[in-house]
Amino acid sequence: MGMHQYLSGLNELEMISRAPGYFKYQPHSVAAHSWKVTEAAQFLGDIEEANGNEVDWRMLYEKALNHDITERFIGDIRTPVKYASSTLRHMLADVEDTLSDNFIRTEIPKELQAVYTRRLHEGKDDTLEGRILSVADKVDLLYEAFGELQKGNPEPVFTEIYKESLETIFAFRDMPSVAYFIKEVLPELLNEQFPGSEKLQRIYIGIFNAD
Repeated sequence: MGMHQYLSGLNELEMISRAPGYFKYQPHSVAAHSWKVTEAAQFLGDIEEANGNEVDWRMLYEKALNHDITERFIGDIRTPVKYASSTLRHMLADVEDTLSDNFIRTEIPKELQAVYTRRLHEGKDDTLEGRILSVADKVDLLYEAFGELQKGNPEPVFTEIYKESLETIFAFRDMPSVAYFIKEVLPELLNEQFPGSEKLQRIYIGIFNAD
């Protein structure tokens, strides 16, 4: 038993496409998404720290880098399917946990199993690092969807993803990093002019003026 299967399996994440089943002008892999989420989490962590909050950087990086690693077992489930019901989300989470536990037990050396049990399970929780991960994940999803809409992708799912990402980010608006993102970053994104951009601005206004 060694780390060979774990390390070789990382190549699979480069081959798993995000938003499978939909036409995309710019495909993204799970591996690329994990890196971008980590970069976004690092930025958000910097803002939290600048506002006096203590960030456990090791935990933040671990959570961000590993948050979708279990997709090597089941792939990336289509977004509307994944969020069809809370029951289905819990079922998928149970499947991921079972497969992760079995992989850790059979492929990870015993002296590292506790560490990888932590890393290969859900990182989104009520800790500051877990909350940052929740936002960082949606920030990357927002940019993925925005990029497709900017290019004129007709798939309605990307408008849905754009809206759902904004709603989740808005839900964490009490965090200094999210307040900064809303004030300093989102306006630049919304100022991008292209056919259909007015619709995206209206979605933003509908969400952020609802408070």
